Amino acid sequence: MANSDLIRPMTSVGRRAESAATLRQGCVIPAHPLALDSHRRLDERRQRALSRYYLAAGAGGLAVGVHTTQFKIHDPRCGLLEPVWRLAQEEFDRFESSGSGKLVRVAGICGETAQAVSEAELAAQLGYQFGLVNLTSLGRCDIESMIDHCRLIGEQLGIFGFYLQPAVGGIELPYGFWRRFCELENAYAIKVAAFDRYRTLDVVRAVADSGRRDIALYTGNDDSILIDLLTAFDFGENSLRFVGGLLGQWAVWTSQAVNLHRRCQEVGGDALLPAELLSLAASLTDANSAIFDAANRFKGCVPGIHEILRRQGLLAGNWCLDDDERLSPGQAAEIDRVSRQYPDLSDDEFVRKHLAAWLSD
Repeated sequence: MANSDLIRPMTSVGRRAESAATLRQGCVIPAHPLALDSHRRLDERRQRALSRYYLAAGAGGLAVGVHTTQFKIHDPRCGLLEPVWRLAQEEFDRFESSGSGKLVRVAGICGETAQAVSEAELAAQLGYQFGLVNLTSLGRCDIESMIDHCRLIGEQLGIFGFYLQPAVGGIELPYGFWRRFCELENAYAIKVAAFDRYRTLDVVRAVADSGRRDIALYTGNDDSILIDLLTAFDFGENSLRFVGGLLGQWAVWTSQAVNLHRRCQEVGGDALLPAELLSLAASLTDANSAIFDAANRFKGCVPGIHEILRRQGLLAGNWCLDDDERLSPGQAAEIDRVSRQYPDLSDDEFVRKHLAAWLSD
C-alpha cells in the first residue's frame, strides 16, 4: 500500500469534521448515476462530466455507489466500485482545490458485514466521509445485529442511515431500529426513502425521541420532496425538519433542484407556505412519476434518469449494466409529457451553456 493510502483515513476524518456542519445545515446531494458506453463499459469522460455538472449546479456533495449508481457495481465480479469512487474523488478534489468550499462525500455501502466493512475501509482511503448504509443483505437479521453492522461501518466512516423503499429492494426498518440507530456515536444523518408517510414518521419520531439534534434528516422520498422539506414535524415539545435531500430525482435538473431547496430553506418556519411552492411540489411529484416509472413499480427508474441526461447530452445513451433494465413501454412518452408540461423544472439551458467544458479533459 502506498504511503498516500496510509494517510487517507485521517484525511477522511478531517474532512468529515469540516463537512458535518454543511450536512446539518442542509444541502442538495444528487445520487450519482453510472455513465456507460454502448458496450456497457464505464465511460470515464461522461462519468466525470456528470460530477462536474452536479458541482457546478451548486450541489453540496455527491452520493456515489448508491441505487442510482446501480447496486450491481458492488459485485466484485463487476470491478467498477473502486474506479467509479475514484473518479468522483478526483472531481471532488479538483473542485475543492479551486477554493469552492468543502463537499459532503457520501459512499454507498452494501452487502453483509464483512463486505460492508471492507467497502467502508476503501471509501475512507479514497477520502469519503460518510457511508450510506444499505441494509438489504441483513433482511433476516434482528435489530441488534443490524445496529452492530452499522457500528462497525462507523469505525471507518460517519454513518448515513438509509430507509430504502421495499419496491426497489429495501427492507422494513421499524421505529425500534431507528431509535437504536440514534444511539450510535457516529450517526450523522438519515436518508428516508421509504416512499411511505407512515414509515417516514417512524424515522422522524425516533430521532425526535432520541433527543439527538445533530442527526441531519435528508429526504429520499422522490415522490414527496418539497412536502418533506416544507413540513415541521412536531412531537410534543420536539420539532424536526428535513434539512436537505439525497435523491435520484436530483440527479437530473440539478441547478433547479438547488434553487428549490434554497427557497424551501428561506420559507423555514413561516406559518403560511407560499401556494406556488405547494403547486411546484405537485408538479415535481408528477415529473418524478414519469422519470421513475411509478406506473410500473419503478422498473424503469434508473433508465428514466439516464434518459433525461441523454437528452441533455450528458450521457451518450440510457444504458444500464443489466440489459433488461430499460425504459418501460410508454415511459418515454410520459417523460416527453412532463418535460413539456413543467419546463420550469428543467435546466436544459444551464447544461447547454456548460456541457462542452464538462466533457473536456
